[in-house]
Amino acid sequence: MTGIERLHEITTRLRDPQTGCPWDRVQTLETLKPCVLEETYELLAAMDKSDDKENHIEELGDVLLQVMFQSVMAEQEGKFTFDDVANAVSDKLVRRHPHVFANVDAKDEAAVMKNWERIKQLEHRKESRHSALDGVPATLPSLLKARRVMEKAARIGYAEDLPKVAVEGDPGEFLLAVVKSIADMGVDSEAALEKAVKAYADRFRSFEAEKKSE
Repeated sequence: MTGIERLHEITTRLRDPQTGCPWDRVQTLETLKPCVLEETYELLAAMDKSDDKENHIEELGDVLLQVMFQSVMAEQEGKFTFDDVANAVSDKLVRRHPHVFANVDAKDEAAVMKNWERIKQLEHRKESRHSALDGVPATLPSLLKARRVMEKAARIGYAEDLPKVAVEGDPGEFLLAVVKSIADMGVDSEAALEKAVKAYADRFRSFEAEKKSE
């Protein structure tokens, strides 16, 4: 029995309606959301200390359990299985790496990312997505969302002249000073950045619409 098979068997037993664990068998997608978030942050912390092999393995396992747990829940409801999840991501990896699995040429990272974004756009047209930004989760913290939005916009060829800021010394300390300065103004930095990211995203979507109409 492989490790995945063993995990599937254990999780299925935990979810058994008659003989399973009273806690595990009553969980729902809604109740699992805090667990997924917490386990993700714990894995991020473990990645910062990757020399601690045992902890890294444990936290990877906890995240894998969340994937298996939801897959077993779906399997019990006749929706999909863990194999469906694994095969779906495998198909996507093959599809988005034609330079490895097909005859597409990509000589550097920039070419890979350009192909990746082009293929994603083709996929998303079938999913009724209208923008390259539609895949950015609305619930992301604003700082991470800002980075993801600008990365995706750049891959499409969007370049906007934002105000230039001279960063001196440690970037983290610079950000800390910016947050303090904004707080001293009586402004919530998270809300302010969220608003700015939304405005940037709106401008990018207008750019996308103009490109499609050409």
